Parts: sequence; structure tokens; C-alpha cells
Amino acid sequence: MAAGARRPGRRRRSAGVSEAPQWTGPLPGHERFPYQPITRRPGWRWPNGARLAVYLGFNLEHFAFGAGLGACLGPASPHPDVLNYSWREYGNRVGAWRCLELFDQLRLPAAAILNTALYDHCPELVAACAARGDELVGHGHTNAERQGTWTETHERALLASCAERITRESGQRPTGWLSPWISESASTPDLLAETGYRYTLNWCHDDQPVAMRTRDGRHLWSVPYPQELNDIPMIVARQMDARDFFDLVLDNFEEMLEQARTTPLVMGLALHPYIVGQPYRLRHLRRALQRLAQARDDDRIWFTTPGAIARFMDAPG
Repeated sequence: MAAGARRPGRRRRSAGVSEAPQWTGPLPGHERFPYQPITRRPGWRWPNGARLAVYLGFNLEHFAFGAGLGACLGPASPHPDVLNYSWREYGNRVGAWRCLELFDQLRLPAAAILNTALYDHCPELVAACAARGDELVGHGHTNAERQGTWTETHERALLASCAERITRESGQRPTGWLSPWISESASTPDLLAETGYRYTLNWCHDDQPVAMRTRDGRHLWSVPYPQELNDIPMIVARQMDARDFFDLVLDNFEEMLEQARTTPLVMGLALHPYIVGQPYRLRHLRRALQRLAQARDDDRIWFTTPGAIARFMDAPG
């Protein structure tokens, strides 16, 4: 046989190509909830007859200096990364306070989604949120780390310790959770239910609350949390201008009002004060929130918190 000729009947395998597909039937799933089209669900109304519920997810975070994870304004530098650390810290020192002033002016409630490390670093900020009557939502101890790769023992301890710290310091036991960096293990929903949480904000798969199955049958709501109406992915990752981002927020709001004529919906707005608390961005946040506050005053929406949404779903009407 000539050099380089192929033997008859043999198939040449391409590098990196497997012999057969990995899956030929149903794909692996989470089994937390079934698929259900939003167009085939029973209807209801939120309090005061509203069809659209709106909430602010106000993310208050603290990061380790010289170690761990953190959102970046510019390219990450070797630790200590002073540029990116100090940019984030602006939110706790300045930006969050300007946002709270705006919320007060417009009489808007918020869900303060907080790292418990804030109680050590800037307890005045958490106290200001609690004094306003804001809902306090567990968000890990710090956003310098993720929980998704931890053992069940360590993850359970984190959930329990955050609930205990918020209860002890602020007199309000958190019923909701958002994982730092939205990092989950396969057991996170089970552990949340087992440690007394009533809802999670980790999933962004729907515009309505969805009941999640847990391993011991305890109840856990998934309340919609936005990954599009969220300043980190849109302003930081996609580098969207603040004017354009809040135009997007208002476009989303008007469209959801239209859709909610036939289907009750939830619209969350996720804010980080080191981003939207910058003065030129706050100007556009102010414009957007004024529109939402006017819609509330006109009884077109229910302006609320995710915890109130979960409580309503436990006892609708």
C-alpha cells in the first residue's frame, strides 16, 4: 500500500471529537421546579389591585483589602489592588448615603442586600437602612468570596451565621438570600430552607415567583432577581452609559406594565452604590425612580420588597 494511503473500512478520528454524543435523551436537570409557560398560569392581583410589583435590590457589600474577589473598574492589579478596592469602598462611604437620601425623598422602600462584614466595617450604614424600615436580605459575609464550592457543613454555617448576625445586630431576621456572586452549590436551596430562609434571589429564570422543591419538603420561593436591570452586568461588564441604562430600565418598566395587563409580574432593579452612587449616574437613577414613584402614586404598581412578595405568595389575597 502506498505511503499515506488509508486502509479501507477504517474511519479516521478527528482530534478532540468523541465517538458518540454525550446525551441522546432528556438532559440533566435540577428538578427544583417544572417547566410552565408564563402564558398558561393562573392569574391574580397584587395588593391594591396592581398587576406589576416593583422592588429595589440595594446591594451593600464589603471586600477584603489585599485579598479575595471584587468587581473591577479597571484591570485587576496584584494585591493590594488600591484602584479597584477604593472604587468599591466609595459606595459605602458616599454612594450609598446619596442613594438613601434619594429613596427618602421619593418615599421608596428598598431591600438592603447586605454582607454581614458591614457590621464590623460600617455599622452606621446598616443601621440607617434598618431605621428606614428597609428589608434586610442575607448576602453572605463578604463578596470577596464565593460559597458555591464549599462543603455543606461550611455553607450551612454561613447561612446560619448571617441570619444570626443580622437578627442580633438589627432586630430583624432575614427571610431572603442572595449568594455572593450568585454562586450556588447543588444543595444551596435545600440548605436555605433548612436554615429558615423563605426565599432566594439567586435565580433569574422567570418574571413571577416560583416555588422550589427542597429535599425535605420545606417551602422555598424563588423571587425574580434581575440580571439585565442590574448595574454590574450592564454598566460595568457591557460598559453601558448610565443614561442608556436608565432609559433601558424605563423601557423595561413600560413594557412590563403592558404585559402585566393579563399576567401579574415582578420587576426588580439591582443597584450597587459604588456604581449608581457616582453623581452623574445618580442623576439618571433619580430620573428613573421619579417615574416609578409617580406610577406608585397613581396606583399603577405595587412598590414593595422581595420579602413582601414572598409573604404575599404564601397567603395571596
